[in-house]
Amino acid sequence: MATVVTKGLKKFYGDVHALDDVSLDIEEGTLLAVIGPSGSGKTTLLRSIAGFVKLDAGKIYLDGEDITHVPPEKRNISMFFQNYALWPHMTVYNNIAYGLRLRKYNKNEIAEKIRWVLQLLDIEGLEDRKPSQLSGGQQQRIALARAIVVEPKVLLLDEPLSNLDAKIRLRIRFEIKALQQKLRLTTLYVTHDQEEALSIADKVAIMHNGKILQIGDPQEIYTKPATLFVADFVGTNNVIEKKGYVRDGVKFVNLGKLVLQAPPNVDVNKVNIVFRADEVEIERRNEEIPGYDYRFDGTISGKLYMGFKFRYEVTVDDENKDIKVIVNSDKDFSIGDKIGVFLKKDKVFIF
Repeated sequence: MATVVTKGLKKFYGDVHALDDVSLDIEEGTLLAVIGPSGSGKTTLLRSIAGFVKLDAGKIYLDGEDITHVPPEKRNISMFFQNYALWPHMTVYNNIAYGLRLRKYNKNEIAEKIRWVLQLLDIEGLEDRKPSQLSGGQQQRIALARAIVVEPKVLLLDEPLSNLDAKIRLRIRFEIKALQQKLRLTTLYVTHDQEEALSIADKVAIMHNGKILQIGDPQEIYTKPATLFVADFVGTNNVIEKKGYVRDGVKFVNLGKLVLQAPPNVDVNKVNIVFRADEVEIERRNEEIPGYDYRFDGTISGKLYMGFKFRYEVTVDDENKDIKVIVNSDKDFSIGDKIGVFLKKDKVFIF
C-alpha cells in the first residue's frame, strides 16, 4: 500500500504535449481511474509513474520519496499491459514466477506465492499451459497474477479489459474491484470506457490534450461536470450550440419555446446546452408530467430498439432551424409522433 503524488508532470513529443502540467494524488489503498479520448495522455501518465517515460519536467513521489529518476525495476510498481505481454515460450507458472525470480525469491517461496495467487484468481490447473493454449479471459488473469504476485506498492492497469468480450469484461470488472479492495492495493486504472471507470473507481480523473480537467468521485464527475468537455464526454449526451442574448443585464438562451438562464461567464455568441439522453422524460404533446422544471416540444424523427429501452431522435421545434436531440425512453412512440421533452433543472448544464 502506498500514496502516489505527481507534481507538474510534463512530456513533449515535438509539438505534442502528451503531459502538460499533470498533478494528482492517489491515496493509499484507493483506485483512481483515468479516462479520456485517444491521445489525451492517459497511457503516458501511466508509463511515467512506472518509470518507462523520461519526463521533461515534474516530480513523482511514492510514500513521500522522490522516485522520478529511479529505474522501473526498483520502484516496486507493477504494470499490467494492454496486450498482456506474456512470454509465449514460457508456461503459465514461469510467466508468473518471472518477477519473483528477478527479486531473488527462492524456489519454495516462489511456489508458495504462485499457489496463493492462482487460488486468489481462480486459475488453478493452468500452470503447465502456454499462453497460446489459454482463452483471452485466462490470459488476462495470468497477466494480472504476474502483476500482483510480487506484492507491489502500486498497481498500474493499462486498458486491462479492452481485449475481452462484453460478458467477460463485465464479470471481471467486479472481480478486479473486489480484488483491489481485498488487497488494499493503490491502483491507477487507465481506460477509454467511461462506464467501466465510473463503476470500478473510488476517484475518476478526466484527461484531454495532456491535462487533467477534473478529478472527483464518480458521482461528482457525472452530476457536476466542471467543463463542457467533461459534460460532453461522460454519458450519452446532447450538446446543442446556440446563440444567446442579454436582457436587463441577464444572459439567456432559447431551446424551442423554452427559455434558459445562462451563467454570467458564458459567451452569448456561443452557448452550449448539455443534457443526457437518459435524464429526460417524454410524453405525447398534449400531456404533462409533473415534477419537471423544463419542457420543449419536438417530433420523433428516428427510432432504435435497444432491448431495454427505445432510443429516439427528436427534431426540436426551434426558431430558425431543426435541432436534433437523442432521448432514451421505455415508452413506445412512432416516427412522426408529436411529443414533449421534460427535464429537471439540475440535469441541464450550460457552458
